[in-house]
Amino acid sequence: MININGDLTNSETDFLHSNRGFLFGDAVFETMKIVDNQILFLEDHYFRLMASMRIIRMQIPMNFTMEFFENEVLKTTIENKHSDSARARITVYRNAGGLYTPTTNTISYFIETSILESKTYCSSNNLYEVDLFKDFYIPKHLLSTLKTTNKLVNVVGSIFAKENDLQNCLLLNENKNVVEALNGNLFMLFEKKLITPPLSEGCLNGIMRKQILKIAKKINNLEVVEAPISPFDLQKSDELFISNTIVGIQAISKYRKKEYSADLSNSLTEKLNFFANI
Repeated sequence: MININGDLTNSETDFLHSNRGFLFGDAVFETMKIVDNQILFLEDHYFRLMASMRIIRMQIPMNFTMEFFENEVLKTTIENKHSDSARARITVYRNAGGLYTPTTNTISYFIETSILESKTYCSSNNLYEVDLFKDFYIPKHLLSTLKTTNKLVNVVGSIFAKENDLQNCLLLNENKNVVEALNGNLFMLFEKKLITPPLSEGCLNGIMRKQILKIAKKINNLEVVEAPISPFDLQKSDELFISNTIVGIQAISKYRKKEYSADLSNSLTEKLNFFANI
């Protein structure tokens, strides 16, 4: 028996009491956008998930091919009647057993979906104000680049943003460089140079980050650079924007007293829709 909110319950009927993703954050996940029953950037999502599972020493089942991955995700969206436009998340967790040291490296997974309002990626001219979140830092190591269920910095940072009427916060690493936003990668335009932090700074190895780098490198007279960004750099930049798979590109309109244009982010959003065939 286990105690849940004062009620004694048979442990065999409770899914979470032995789930290592819940108990230890021993899980990785992928969040995908579905449009017209297709997973956008399917190969990138699949190979990132496989790489993440290998890095944390999960045992990948022989049948966990890209075709299997795609079929399982789309089977769920079809059953939930979300095939036109949806957000899908697959969470892969190590099977139960052990404490910090697992007794097995085999895995299980679950998939959930929800409806998205728009198929295309859209530009937004609404106020989008950010500030630095300095209570906790992102460590500069390989695990920080993975999408794991260890996201307490993002959770506490999101609460801080809400308490301070901010739309988002920017996270720092132990060197006090800006790494990313709470929910995506950060890009900064300074004159004719588009800059985003390299993975060595501890930022997420984002799927949308990868697409934007590909697209931006084809724009004439725009230099694309992966380099550290300091808080001081934010004040002198021309544009800031955040990227993730669901939203696409979110322009930042204000950081402290500095206000930004959104010309490049709007242009990249148009190119992204063409690139993604939506």
